[in-house]
Amino acid sequence: MLEDKSYLTPREIVSELDKYIIGQADAKRNVAIALRNRWRRMSVRSELQKEIVPNNILMIGATGVGKTEIARRLAKIARAPFTKVEASKFTEVGYVGRDVESMVRDLVEQAVNLVKKEKEVGVKERATEAVENIILDALIPPVSGAKNVTVATTEEAPKNDAELNQQTREHFRQKIKNGEMDDRKIEISVAQASSGGMGMVGGGMMDETSMINLQEMLGNMMPKKTKKRKVTIGEAKKLLFDEEASKLIDMDEVKEEAISRAENTGMIFIDEIDKIAKASGQNGGADVSREGVQRDLLPIVEGSSVTTKYGVVNTEHVLFIAAGAFHVAKPSDLIAELQGRFPIRVELKDLTKDDFYQIIKEPKNALTKQYEALFDAEKVKLTFNDEALHELAQIAFDINAEVENIGARRLHTVMSHLLNDFLFDIPDVIGENAHVVVTKELVLEKLSGAVKNKDLSHFIL
Repeated sequence: MLEDKSYLTPREIVSELDKYIIGQADAKRNVAIALRNRWRRMSVRSELQKEIVPNNILMIGATGVGKTEIARRLAKIARAPFTKVEASKFTEVGYVGRDVESMVRDLVEQAVNLVKKEKEVGVKERATEAVENIILDALIPPVSGAKNVTVATTEEAPKNDAELNQQTREHFRQKIKNGEMDDRKIEISVAQASSGGMGMVGGGMMDETSMINLQEMLGNMMPKKTKKRKVTIGEAKKLLFDEEASKLIDMDEVKEEAISRAENTGMIFIDEIDKIAKASGQNGGADVSREGVQRDLLPIVEGSSVTTKYGVVNTEHVLFIAAGAFHVAKPSDLIAELQGRFPIRVELKDLTKDDFYQIIKEPKNALTKQYEALFDAEKVKLTFNDEALHELAQIAFDINAEVENIGARRLHTVMSHLLNDFLFDIPDVIGENAHVVVTKELVLEKLSGAVKNKDLSHFIL
């Protein structure tokens, strides 16, 4: 397998997705091809590179079948900037609400954070040393003539106070490195978070981007405020590291690389796109507004330049993945131009009882494994019999059939109802080294009565 996951083959991408998502082979196959095509386009050396646009994907399926999880895991595999938005939160220009360009600003923000974290690795050693010096200054202030440098300790006695001070500091530096002093409290100066908005300027006529840029410009002109805090050395290491690392990182380089990544490898997941579709046969102001949001969304998906506080971003090569249940509206109810910008359509299948069984047991982040980890934190062992897992899957499937079908999310409510009593009793009643075994009989005792009596209120989100 290739070391850089950005370059995984489509089959390897599907294999990675299989570790977390059960079923939905068609959707996985299409997103895997879309991700690999990003690398293929970047590898094209001719002028055609600019002409190759991503095949945006529209995923259609009921809630809880894996649409969001597929997009989220895909972004982690690619280590690419990724942002998730809900289409229903956007409003037409001129109405109260978020404007569609904010999704691009969110994407760039993610890209900046991603690049900064990567750059921090390169300056980690120098930033760590700077943090140690600040902590040492709080513990043992340097005397005149002493320097913040690491010196080799020798058996020769120090000649003056400065040398004695420096040797003492180096002795304590080693203790700080080893974590021996993490619980000791010291007083340090930390940068104070800038205050919130400045309020409206110019009678409320400024747009969001202008406000952001003005705030950043004025923020850079104003001196940075600091405040004294009394914290443990362990906490000081974390608080000071980000500050010191930021001083060593070239932010202009970060911004430039972040914009490039957002433009070429960025992914935007638009959830609930069906909520802005005008259902057939319906009329009214709400539907006019929904169509207005679609028309505002269209240039972003087609490819346009958006101004952000880090620079101008072109969305022509951003990969858009939209998703919706389409219970009331249909994909064909979207305006024709927007439909055309999502050429790949994938229908996700409803989950079966067998799917529930696999979801609860097999993925790396399966609910059973999550609860086992929670119990283990209290030194209590939790195990599930296979028959119990089959019964849990059946009950979740039955409840979805009786009330609103929320897919795999139903497993969360079922598992919570099953295990909450145990979680409440630990550690007061159920002590350390206890062993809780979930059997089919226990599942039936806790859950089946409510299902048979149709008392499903506990299972409704």
